[in-house]
Amino acid sequence: MARILQLDTAVAELVDDGDTVALEGFTHLIPVAAGHEIIRQRTRNLTLVRMTPDVIYDQLIGAGCADKLVFSWGGNPGVGSLHRFRDAVQHSWPVPLEIEEHSHAGMANRYVAGASGLPFAVLRGYAGTDLPNHTDTISTVRCPFTGEELAAVAALNPDVGIVHAQRADRAGNVQLWGITGVQKETVLASARSLVTVEEVVDELPEQPGAVVLPTWAVTAVAEVPGGAHPSYAQGYYERDNGYYQDWDAIGRDRERFREWLDTEIHGAGRSAR
Repeated sequence: MARILQLDTAVAELVDDGDTVALEGFTHLIPVAAGHEIIRQRTRNLTLVRMTPDVIYDQLIGAGCADKLVFSWGGNPGVGSLHRFRDAVQHSWPVPLEIEEHSHAGMANRYVAGASGLPFAVLRGYAGTDLPNHTDTISTVRCPFTGEELAAVAALNPDVGIVHAQRADRAGNVQLWGITGVQKETVLASARSLVTVEEVVDELPEQPGAVVLPTWAVTAVAEVPGGAHPSYAQGYYERDNGYYQDWDAIGRDRERFREWLDTEIHGAGRSAR
């Protein structure tokens, strides 16, 4: 049964140094506030997992929280590169960063396998690429019925899966809608899970097309209004495009990044969560 906790308490209880942590959200409902709290608590040696690491992962990497990234596409959507990510890979700043690269389909299937309690997933993919030569979690399997050789990817089972959603009730049942990505699979695949939500309500109203994560599947819920900003939460607020544009200049420069970290995360200028 999910517990309703404050964000700082939830992160302190659920995320440990050395954990494999997935913060998922596909352009929408990205758990940014939870990522900032991980930085604030100075968690270290994480393996970060995500289909599409963007600005919050750039910030986590730049803050020295991670020493490995498991991902598919990575970038500042609509703007360009992730400069803290690039600096870590190319120059080991602030710490060296190991990378494990997959396709989108490969990552999604890995989450599905993990959520299903299976050791691997099978898909038609990776043909014509050199990713299998560089990624140990990609292999092949021969179909016992047709003899066809297919790609196989190892299941993903993070220590902690973190997602953002619109609502939860006081029993810890979570409701989310819009572009949902692999949030459901992330929660089900992970040993522990944290869902930040825009609001906790007495009863979940009917919402067409919504995904409901039942309380038994969730470890903790934290009420964090605006917790997906600068991404958007359908029905609550729009995407802050200016934030992504401004991040490009901050992320390019180590000193500007340090100033941002001191002011917005560790200093008085940060938002209270």
